[in-house]
Amino acid sequence: MNTEQILTQLHDLADPTYLPKMQRFGIPTDQALGIRMPVLRQLAKPYRKQHELSLDLWDSEIHEARIVATLVDDHRQVTEEQTDNWVADIQSWDLCDQACGNLFWRTPFAYRKATEWCQRSEEFVKRAGFVLMTVFVIHDKKMPDDQITAFFPYLEMEAYDNRNYVKKAINWMLRQTGKRSLLLNQKAIELAQQIAQQDYSSARWIAQDALRELQSEKIQARLK
Repeated sequence: MNTEQILTQLHDLADPTYLPKMQRFGIPTDQALGIRMPVLRQLAKPYRKQHELSLDLWDSEIHEARIVATLVDDHRQVTEEQTDNWVADIQSWDLCDQACGNLFWRTPFAYRKATEWCQRSEEFVKRAGFVLMTVFVIHDKKMPDDQITAFFPYLEMEAYDNRNYVKKAINWMLRQTGKRSLLLNQKAIELAQQIAQQDYSSARWIAQDALRELQSEKIQARLK
């Protein structure tokens, strides 16, 4: 099936009544059709590892087509230039998270991109850096603890950023790290306590929200 046929499928699946819900979740809908994520995953299944198709779908600029692009691309053919170009195009948290979780983290340069992007000024590029870190923590079970804690200085350094999708990504990374093991829980709590001392409302929110979960009886019991 070619790109135009998939785009036709997407338009046929469009549900305008879903667009207001996307807006309530902070997702811009000016280029969106209104298709739920499970439907997009089902549509993408037959077209896995089709790099050129992925590039064409991304170039369509349709929100859901770009999500499908992250699902069907072949990570072995993805270049750094492509990831830099794509991440610069992203203007929503859901596309950011899907691109990182479906595709970017599987590339051989993803670890370096995480630390590079998290220092950039653009909101969703910076978010992508922290989301990549989080995806590593969740999915890469073989990643050594010292590689994870090597991300900590970036969390602390950028905690001043009060933009919603940046501070939430930093908080997510901190919480997921602290749920990975008892040792990392202790280290994440220590980092959160350091961040809490910063004179920024965003830093205090990041830290207090993370500490509430990481120090909870539920999490402590599960880790022990």
